[in-house]
Amino acid sequence: MKPFNCCWCPNTGLAAAGGGSLEAESLSDPKNRACFRSLFIVAALVCGAYFICNAFITNEYKDRLSRWEVINMLRNSKSDTCKNQCRPPGSEALPQGIVVKTSNLQMQPLWSDSVKNVNPETSSNLLAIAVGIKQKEIVDQIVKKFPVSDFVVMLFHYDGIVDEWKDFEWSDRAIHVSAVNQTKWWFAKRFLHPDIVSKYKYIFLWDEDLGVDNFDPKQYLSIVEGEGLEISQPALDPVKSEVHHPITARRKNSKFHRRMYKFKGHGRCDSQSTAPPCIGWVEMMAPVFSRAAWRCVWYMIQNDLIHAWGLDMQLGYCAQGDRMKNVGVVDAQYVVHFGLPTLGLNSTEVKIAQREQLPKSESPAPSESHKIDNRPEVRRQSFIEMQTFRKRWENAAKDDECWVDPYQQLS
Repeated sequence: MKPFNCCWCPNTGLAAAGGGSLEAESLSDPKNRACFRSLFIVAALVCGAYFICNAFITNEYKDRLSRWEVINMLRNSKSDTCKNQCRPPGSEALPQGIVVKTSNLQMQPLWSDSVKNVNPETSSNLLAIAVGIKQKEIVDQIVKKFPVSDFVVMLFHYDGIVDEWKDFEWSDRAIHVSAVNQTKWWFAKRFLHPDIVSKYKYIFLWDEDLGVDNFDPKQYLSIVEGEGLEISQPALDPVKSEVHHPITARRKNSKFHRRMYKFKGHGRCDSQSTAPPCIGWVEMMAPVFSRAAWRCVWYMIQNDLIHAWGLDMQLGYCAQGDRMKNVGVVDAQYVVHFGLPTLGLNSTEVKIAQREQLPKSESPAPSESHKIDNRPEVRRQSFIEMQTFRKRWENAAKDDECWVDPYQQLS
């Protein structure tokens, strides 16, 4: 076998013989000894640098690891104390005292003495109304009935007109939300989250076409609280109102009622009836929810079913107990339901450009306006949504193996 030439000291004559041993005589050469010294110094420097860097990195890693081990040990030591704390998802990295789980609709001044606080902290209830400018005067009468000290007012502007409400003295203290052609339930799902309105004991979610000459909010809530009504509504004046369901009609000489009686025709109701609309039912134009009931109802509102048809039949599930006891209609404080057309009915002036495209004999006068009535389409969509909601409820009840229908045996 040929000897292997050493690659690190060229032309030195160093060689590995067989097993790699160096020839003894080559070591006596001064050049070879210098080469060995140089290699030894370089190797020592490289090794020293490696060990120093490795020690530094290892110590830093150990320091970090030890810090996290200490943190984990502290967490584990507190596990018995902290395991029962319910923290909102995402807040685990924060100390509990800094976490604010809820909010409210309280307006705050830009600086401490800038303006007088327009919504006192004592406001403990919420009035939310879907409004259009055409019912401006009716809404004004409604809002004036609700004391500033007890109610925060929130208006949902479905026609996009907000500035024209500024002439009312209460407008600046109201919360205004605007989205064109959206329903009350669309607004409620997006802007009345239970964690936002959790401060308010009762939530009035009303339509705009209600007469309130015979309604006092404080007396109304006194009855509701006294009778334990978690979901309620004021009764409707049967003479002046557009009444769609007999259970909502006011009964004379009555404080409130929970059921209706119907002995003829389709859908009979008697003292043995246990399901809506005979009992445990309110209409959707003027419902009033307790804080706990609204938290449940909010979850039941569907994002895409903006008319909320069919929801009324299931409200009793959110009554915080027996719907036959905790849902009712208050007769002593009643309203008038005018039944005015709102969504789907628009008045638009005929533009000059449109008139010019028509024959002269058919061209309307410049001041003539046309009403576009889309209410049939709105009603049709409402029926479609009701069927969709019913189907979703049926599927949800069938698919949830852990849910038990408390009213299944009663229906």
